[in-house]
Amino acid sequence: MTEKQIVVLGAGYAGLTAAARAGKRGRVTLIAPESRILHRVRQHETTAGLPVNRPAIAEVVRGRGVRHVRARATGLDLAGREIVLDNGDTVAYDTLVYALGSRTAWHGVPGAAEHAHPVERAAEIADRLRTAERPGTVAVVGGGATGIELAAELAEAHPRWTVRIVTAGRVGGWFSAKGHDHVHRVLRGLGVGIHEHSAVTAVDAGGLTTATGRIPADLVVWAASMEAHPLAAEAGLAVTPAGRAVVDDHLRSVSHPEVYVIGDAAEVTVPGTGTLRMGCATALPQGRYLGKVLTGRTDEPFAFRYAAQCLSLGRRDGLLQFIHGNDSMRPAVLTGRAGRLAKAAILKSVVLSLR
Repeated sequence: MTEKQIVVLGAGYAGLTAAARAGKRGRVTLIAPESRILHRVRQHETTAGLPVNRPAIAEVVRGRGVRHVRARATGLDLAGREIVLDNGDTVAYDTLVYALGSRTAWHGVPGAAEHAHPVERAAEIADRLRTAERPGTVAVVGGGATGIELAAELAEAHPRWTVRIVTAGRVGGWFSAKGHDHVHRVLRGLGVGIHEHSAVTAVDAGGLTTATGRIPADLVVWAASMEAHPLAAEAGLAVTPAGRAVVDDHLRSVSHPEVYVIGDAAEVTVPGTGTLRMGCATALPQGRYLGKVLTGRTDEPFAFRYAAQCLSLGRRDGLLQFIHGNDSMRPAVLTGRAGRLAKAAILKSVVLSLR
């Protein structure tokens, strides 16, 4: 019998983990333009100009039956089971793992795409800060985990710059009272200006216009929210109104069962846990699970429970927020050096767990 063609589209945490693990027992084609892992959970460090270890994809899949095609997918023919690449080639599949993840969402805010820098351009932001003729003001848009980590890292690494964090809601508002208070205390201690309940209505070369007034800025970093890559919807996979693929309890597309969708690209709902949020914490377990499915080591439904959420708050502080399995907050937290060490240990485990 001809061996089935398994293709993994995307080399983020979910896709790379699935490819590396499926490649233990089978042949896999991995399609992604990068030569090294993106390592999104450390983008705040790259933005601040700090060195970040980003292992080569070839090293992650070393010794596995994985062929890495360095190209970007521009089209997906679900009926013909082919992927169209930006180099003009096509790749056929019997089973597709769609793991293209997410990207910065501008939400139609006038001027945002033209004048703000998305977190994906972390190295460009670092160069801008390093080469500026004089220090100025950086406005970080977004009060979620990414925005908080960016604001803290930038304020500590560039103390001559004024750093502001701007959000439509509350900065760290989902944490427990102890976690929320610690985040605010650290940010204020680093000199970060906090602008809450200040939805951004426009961005221009001179800064932000918000619901509560004008915030001048020399550099705007956009970390407000993420959206699923549009290729799934464009190709005809069943998606939610937000563009995330609808999957069953084995992470298969409900409209095309020969396609598995994992990571930020999928809207995964687990009984007793709820709909999983985007992020490394949910992407890695999906990749590990699918590696077992593709090698015939399990036919059980995907299961997942939360345990904790962690934040870097500069080089000397951090937060480990303990949470219930359904992602609701427990009162307990680790802060300070203990929180920082916990976060560092988790970051190291991310790379190790890819294989």
